[in-house]
Amino acid sequence: MKISSREKYPGVDFTAIINIKIKHREIALKLKSGWKWLLAIAAILLAALLVQYLVSNLLNIETQQLDQESKRSAPGEFLLLPAGEVHYRLAGPNDAPLVVLVHGFSVPSYVWDPTFSALEEAGYQVLAFDLFGRGYSERPQGNYDIDLFTKQLDDLLTALEIDEPVVLSGLSMGGPIVARFARTHPERVSGVILIAPEVIQTTPGDIFPLNVPLLGEFLMGAVMEPFVLPRLQAADFVHPERYPDWEAQYRVQLQYKGTGKALLSTIRNLTEQDPEEEYQALEETGIPLLLIWGEEDQTISRDHIEILGQLMPKMQVEVVPDAGHLPHYEQDEIVDPLIINFLNAR
Repeated sequence: MKISSREKYPGVDFTAIINIKIKHREIALKLKSGWKWLLAIAAILLAALLVQYLVSNLLNIETQQLDQESKRSAPGEFLLLPAGEVHYRLAGPNDAPLVVLVHGFSVPSYVWDPTFSALEEAGYQVLAFDLFGRGYSERPQGNYDIDLFTKQLDDLLTALEIDEPVVLSGLSMGGPIVARFARTHPERVSGVILIAPEVIQTTPGDIFPLNVPLLGEFLMGAVMEPFVLPRLQAADFVHPERYPDWEAQYRVQLQYKGTGKALLSTIRNLTEQDPEEEYQALEETGIPLLLIWGEEDQTISRDHIEILGQLMPKMQVEVVPDAGHLPHYEQDEIVDPLIINFLNAR
């Protein structure tokens, strides 16, 4: 007859031994699972370091510091504001009405060159400047959102000691910026001109995968800056062949460190901004409004313009034929008189 271990060793607690073995096995399994997680985390960190290395060394086109030497080649002046140094141009008689030109998402203030010259020749004082993170303006740390850009505009007018009400003109993303400033400071604004303004709020799906941490940074540095953004600029025109140097001119700002970070931050923060709310509040101020839109605009659709017209029914609307997203540049002989007539009526 076979004797069991419990009968053979009556003083031994076999239940405790079994429990200890089970616990040891559970600990071993947990350790094994823990090592898998540690290896996964290590792999992610290594991938992040590899991405940083590729963007920083092999694919990076931001090779220059925006220093004083770089700024010497810029037209205009520089002024230190609380958030950083801003590049601007101011021309025209000091006692003339001032028109402030606010550019869009990524093309700096040179996008206003034809309008700037036309307004100066018409006897107006005109101010154009680079938004932070663009052109020759500084690339400060922090979020690039409508609050930053509106405060930049406010600080610039204050620093220049502009006391009289001004006319604001906003292009594309500049539309919500001037709308925000005008609705919060209506006593400082005598008119608003919107040219191909951004109307519909951006969704997270619109900017995916640039809103994914690490992946967005990689795509901005390795794909968007060196390739996509410069080549997209031609789509703003109906006749891009008339502007053969446009892409090269755009690429100048991309060499300065911090540009891609600023543009990516702006893209990600667009989802927090609802332009329709800004325009609705602007309409309620009673400030005179002029909208100019290119009939062949591939960025801002006719549907968007119709929505804007419903939000601001008192606004003067002008549709420019044979023009894209930059009607003031492509059809300046049509747009300049529209703007000047609007200004003369103020």
